[in-house]
Amino acid sequence: MRATGREILLVPVGADLPEVCGWLGEALPAIFGCVCRVRSALAWPAFAWNPRRRQYLAEPILAQVQKGTASAALAIADLDLYVPGLNFVFGLADPGAARAIIALPRLRQGFYGLPEDEALFRERVLKEAVHELGHVYGLGHCPERRCVMAFSNSLRDTDDKSWRFCPRCQERLRL
Repeated sequence: MRATGREILLVPVGADLPEVCGWLGEALPAIFGCVCRVRSALAWPAFAWNPRRRQYLAEPILAQVQKGTASAALAIADLDLYVPGLNFVFGLADPGAARAIIALPRLRQGFYGLPEDEALFRERVLKEAVHELGHVYGLGHCPERRCVMAFSNSLRDTDDKSWRFCPRCQERLRL
């Protein structure tokens, strides 16, 4: 699927996230050959809260995301997300509906009791955004460890990979 000439709608969840949406809106067009537009935030997803886990179930939140006339929608949630069978997720994609969601908390150093590092946080967010949008545009997980489409089972996996597509994935997207 060709990603060039597309529009990606950035959708904050629960609260406006002007800084994150701002720099993602600047970075993603260079990667996907698209334009980005930011919409107003979705309502706080109390319906997805699991008090026992102290996390939000990702799938019902993602189901609320509508892309409208855009080719894809990327929801950005400053919420700790999970899916059944996993302790947490950095993101989740629904390629059939051309939408994805990324979760910010576990991408921050502070989540692990470490000093914050804004540059590292931005790099991680970009990697997860590109990864989930790659799924939206038809890519699966890639066996190349440095490819952004490599599966991230841990934060170390995210840190070890690039925000770029490997040549094979890039060709599949025709970037």
